[in-house]
Amino acid sequence: MVALIGGFYLLREHWIHVAGNWVYLLLLACPLMHLLHGHGGDGGHGAPPDKPANREA
Repeated sequence: MVALIGGFYLLREHWIHVAGNWVYLLLLACPLMHLLHGHGGDGGHGAPPDKPANREA
């Protein structure tokens, strides 16, 4: 909670700088979200499927 309040006041004081560079901040957020989103639950990259497809006709 203290970090959230501190971040609010920091953003409030430096809004001019943030507003001028929002495009770069958005581009920076993409790789950060990719690195920090966690790789559990969806099988990960390149994992084989749990069940083979039913190919009976």
